[in-house]
Amino acid sequence: MPEGHTIHRLAALHRRMFGGDVVRAESPQGRFAGGALRIDGRVLQETDAHGKHLLLGFDDDRWLHIHLGIYGTYTFGPVPAPVPTGVVRLRLSDAEEYADLRGPATCELLDPAEKKALHARLGPDPLRADADPELAWRRIGRSRTSIGVLLMDQSVVAGVGNIYRAEALFRQGVDPSLPGRALSRERWEGIWADLVLLMADGVRVGRIDTVRPEHTPEAMGRPPRVDGHGGEVYVYRRSGMPCLVCGTEVATGVLSGRNLFWCPRCQAV
Repeated sequence: MPEGHTIHRLAALHRRMFGGDVVRAESPQGRFAGGALRIDGRVLQETDAHGKHLLLGFDDDRWLHIHLGIYGTYTFGPVPAPVPTGVVRLRLSDAEEYADLRGPATCELLDPAEKKALHARLGPDPLRADADPELAWRRIGRSRTSIGVLLMDQSVVAGVGNIYRAEALFRQGVDPSLPGRALSRERWEGIWADLVLLMADGVRVGRIDTVRPEHTPEAMGRPPRVDGHGGEVYVYRRSGMPCLVCGTEVATGVLSGRNLFWCPRCQAV
């Protein structure tokens, strides 16, 4: 499932492609035909992102709400757009470009009140200017649930997925099984600062890199990481490999149904 930086990149891309333009909308698959008809011929006025939720605002106060889920993907290109192939839930286009959406978990229209309710049920997003990490801390600091689970709870912190969770906890030396209420305020502030830094970098470069300068392939004289997710990381998908910092074998397990990666030595706290 795409993490929050990807959704913020999609919001910026839609704004660049269609912002201020009259947009044509259709649902070749047919599952969003009614919604597409309601926004067809409208002007895309603004875009927004909160966590893993993409929001496109039109000039009739409707918001297109998209959650890609596990299988959702986008295809972009110049017009004329090709004949739709596969299950294209929604095609947006203007005079120059098109965007095809396939397989989202959610594709719906919201009114302003419904959009407000969506924001209210999500935790602070490290990529948003209005994010208040204190809201997350209030829940984390009194919870018996492990910090590894809490960071993936979108009502606690929005936009964090498996990679950012694993990497932020490693960088701060925190055991993912540590109960939230056992986490110090200082450690939480470090985790939040890392999420802000790393996710903003993900928006900028389009991939997740989490290693510090002294642990890059160039600095360590090691081969670059080869993985479908790309990016240089400390523990994510490195189970059984030596930790880049201490050499201990990276451990793996399952926590609330999701794969977990950590260094038993560096994350002993």
